[in-house]
Amino acid sequence: MEITFLIIPGLGDSGQEHWQTYWLRKFNNSVKVVQNNWDAPQLEDWITTLDKAIQNINGNIVLVAHSLAVSLVLHWTKRYNNPKVIAALLVAPADVDSPDHTPEEVRNFAPMPLHKLPFPATVIGSTNDPFATLQRVEYFAKNWGSNFLSIGAKGHINTASKLEYWEEGQEILEQLLVAVK
Repeated sequence: MEITFLIIPGLGDSGQEHWQTYWLRKFNNSVKVVQNNWDAPQLEDWITTLDKAIQNINGNIVLVAHSLAVSLVLHWTKRYNNPKVIAALLVAPADVDSPDHTPEEVRNFAPMPLHKLPFPATVIGSTNDPFATLQRVEYFAKNWGSNFLSIGAKGHINTASKLEYWEEGQEILEQLLVAVK
């Protein structure tokens, strides 16, 4: 089964030292969603860009979303159901509902959708993520009908976490792939 990993960064994009960028280098079957405005995201624009990226891929797709992109994926699934999307790895969802945890420029992504996803997903949280409490991430995963994993104190699971190729994340992705085969 041919699978494309669709890498979906959040607010500000994923820089050169972010695990998503390392995965783009490692996996020949990965493609990145490139938004027009990384720093002042507009939900409608981001949904359109994500949908176009999905339409342009042949074969099955596993979404690999980080931070704000997790809510993007949930908003996309409220509007679209593309059978090419077979699973999602949803890492460190930013709590777009909480002004205490996320900046004003992401408020147009609120409220966080809480419907069951139409495909298997694994949601990964960290015990010390400044953008969402672990309890909130677990609450999201439960509502989405997804598996939930806490990987301990890894911050926002981003560049500052210094994960590079993030082997633990690759193992979690592999477990997700086994579940959908």
